[in-house]
Amino acid sequence: MARTSTSRLSAQMRRGELFSAACPSREILKHVTSRWGVLVLVALMEGTHRFSDLRRKVGGVSEKMLAQTLQALEKDGFIDRVSHPVVPPHVEYSLTPLGEDIGKQVGALADWIETNLPRIIKAQQKHLA
Repeated sequence: MARTSTSRLSAQMRRGELFSAACPSREILKHVTSRWGVLVLVALMEGTHRFSDLRRKVGGVSEKMLAQTLQALEKDGFIDRVSHPVVPPHVEYSLTPLGEDIGKQVGALADWIETNLPRIIKAQQKHLA
């Protein structure tokens, strides 16, 4: 099955859909692979989180950027947002089945980067010298 998926992707790449400026996949790719998109998806792979929990977990993200990232990923169908009718408001975010699928892919990329970080840093240092 992996071979069939790879074959389909190769065919799509040859057709140039992803490379077309008008391809809607580009906007989704931007949401998923943005710095905050990757980190939010990886964080939500661990389970449901409240906004404040996500903000603490994803160090360095502003409230505005986190809100925008969550909205984009929700619009794309990757995140479920559940608002509980209590005071103060209690909102929880979790991955949809589609979000779990993309989360695994993005998580694998993040794992690869962390595993290969020493090699990457070494390559970067070569270019500084």
